[in-house]
Amino acid sequence: MSNIYIGYHFTIEPKELGSEILIAELGEKAFESFTETETGISAFVQKDLWDETILEDIQILQSEEFKIDYTFEEIEQVNWNEEWEKNFEPIDVEGNCHVRAPFHPKTDAEYDIVIEPKMSFGTGHHETTHMMIQHLLEMNVTGMKTLDMGCGTAILAILAEMKGAQPIDAIDIDNWCYLNSIENAERNNCKHITVYEGDAALLKDKKYDLIIANINRNILLNDMQSYVDSLNTGGTILFSGFYEEDIPFIDASCTEKGLTYVKKFQRNNWVSIKYVN
Repeated sequence: MSNIYIGYHFTIEPKELGSEILIAELGEKAFESFTETETGISAFVQKDLWDETILEDIQILQSEEFKIDYTFEEIEQVNWNEEWEKNFEPIDVEGNCHVRAPFHPKTDAEYDIVIEPKMSFGTGHHETTHMMIQHLLEMNVTGMKTLDMGCGTAILAILAEMKGAQPIDAIDIDNWCYLNSIENAERNNCKHITVYEGDAALLKDKKYDLIIANINRNILLNDMQSYVDSLNTGGTILFSGFYEEDIPFIDASCTEKGLTYVKKFQRNNWVSIKYVN
């Protein structure tokens, strides 16, 4: 493979929702890294895997709900570590949980998590990951058999183990996330996390005390029955990855399947909801 990349720089309005959808669509192509900018995102693909038609079936670019402009350029020898060092700031959640990259200094936070994010999602900067950390910080998860569904960087699985949960399954459909999760679990000396590459089909005949699912509304609704079937009596599910206006759809599905609402967190327009079985 060549070290030459094609970098696309997108200006997106509205930025938050548009960026999420665009990244999801580009992730189905050969794009292998994304960075957030003040006006949108930048996305990078190896030149060997690029052709002029690569954006032709990206549906959001044709949507009247978003205004998206872009430029692209050829870039040699992209240093991804340097890119992340420029864009990845350490995060503090309620003074108890510190999420940082290896090049950040250690703090005295009770839970110090070191993440090498690469292109994976879930660095803790996004509102949904932040709220899921809040839920976990409030809970006593000692000895809970746990699932981190759509694990991204495995940050939530790592925090769960630090708080005493075990064993833990971490699942993501994206190969890069799968590999990055293994690396991050090892980096944080986690001994009870097993990472799998795949989707909800892997949950067949499995049971958990705690399920963490930070994905998006459509996938959550599509796979809700699998999550409920995998939850032990008295178990807890933490959901995020959707907006306040999506709550009625998520809640209706959960209630129909016998789950009981407990509480929610909200940051900007994103929400995270806790249910029990």
